[in-house]
Amino acid sequence: MSPKTQKIILFLVFVALGLVLMQIPFTALVGAKARFTMFDFYGPIIGSFLGSIPGLLTVLLMQLINWGWHGFATDAATIIRFFPMLFAVVYFAKKSKWTLLVPAAAMIAFWAHPEGRLAWYFPVYWLIPIAAYFFHDKFIFARALGTTFAAHAVGGALWIWTFNTKAAVWLGGIFPVVWKERGLMALGITLAFLLLRYVRAALTARGWLSLKAAAAPPSIP
Repeated sequence: MSPKTQKIILFLVFVALGLVLMQIPFTALVGAKARFTMFDFYGPIIGSFLGSIPGLLTVLLMQLINWGWHGFATDAATIIRFFPMLFAVVYFAKKSKWTLLVPAAAMIAFWAHPEGRLAWYFPVYWLIPIAAYFFHDKFIFARALGTTFAAHAVGGALWIWTFNTKAAVWLGGIFPVVWKERGLMALGITLAFLLLRYVRAALTARGWLSLKAAAAPPSIP
């Protein structure tokens, strides 16, 4: 099987698996009617196997297909959910100083909102992706934790400006549970990455997938 054919098959497998996982709910999104799905564990890691830009485009394609499958809903909550995952793909795929600008900008945007100023300590959570940057290539869980909080920063900044969510909700309803929610997300991302890395290594060892078919995933303890 040629490397080109392998790449096409690999791409189709990634997309098909992603679409299936999008249909499996994991937990409700705190402060909204939307739900996280098993895709929230799987989506962020794709760029580390396909490359940043191919991974980003692959995830965007999956989101668009899933969006169409569910009727092209145009409510603000649905549209907003596109962006955190896309940034999560970029953050997880490669260590880059440019990714630090996004959580920093999200903090500023949150504080710029009147309700955000009242809930001033909520964005302290978004220092986590900045701190995790320094361990990005050393510890997979730190990388996953930075990824999920980076996505949280993007979603939080967009959410407060779109829905004018009150400070009491941010501090009383969301702040106390974010660490649990994001801790579970980081654990899921870590396990998904390790599993996919194992599967890829097994396929490569058996000659079913050549090293030229996809970028080798990073070696992280």
